[in-house]
Amino acid sequence: MAAAHGRMSDSADGMGDVKDTEDADRHSGTSGPPAFRAAVEALRSSRLRPQVEVEPTPAPQRLAPYAYALEAVVVDGEQELADGRLVLLHDPAGHEAWRGTFRLVTLVRAELEPEMAADPLLPEVCWSWLTGALQARGLGYGEPSGTITRAGSHYFGGLAERPAASQIEIRASWTPREGLAGVPDTAAHLLAWCDLLAQVAGLPPAGPGDASVVTLPQRRGPQSR
Repeated sequence: MAAAHGRMSDSADGMGDVKDTEDADRHSGTSGPPAFRAAVEALRSSRLRPQVEVEPTPAPQRLAPYAYALEAVVVDGEQELADGRLVLLHDPAGHEAWRGTFRLVTLVRAELEPEMAADPLLPEVCWSWLTGALQARGLGYGEPSGTITRAGSHYFGGLAERPAASQIEIRASWTPREGLAGVPDTAAHLLAWCDLLAQVAGLPPAGPGDASVVTLPQRRGPQSR
């Protein structure tokens, strides 16, 4: 971004700097249609369980006219158990694939025990964590899609003493149902997403949960921060 910003500022009329600032505003939640600003404010004002630390992060600028992003890490003392990113997209004109004007996109990651990662049912279980978290909060949503990826790392040579590591990665998106004034309940969707993060991390549920959602019984030891 530093190099791109420099090229923009080299324009003869200085309009590069203006455009760069406008793009940043459109993806920071500080500007945009009232529905988008209300949805972002609901995210910012949400109260979350203390083990989930959330903060704003730069949002992608090519997926939708307006976007806002959060990143999170699940912690236990000084240990990191899981991490993720949640992006709110908004297109006032609507999007055919979304079947709405808002879209939520997420990436969630955690390390697992290798034998657990080899379970053939793990992808289905992981997907149930997401849908179950949304259902447990009573949230309406549509057009869900996603991928579950398992990755394994084996170390050799100077790294041979490290134990083999396996990671689960959940990439998903869904269209939140819009409420009054066309604003979805983004605060509730954020809470459901935090429920998903906590479940991937192996934490017990914070409140009433969906009995159909299976909690991961084993995962790799937490990482030091």
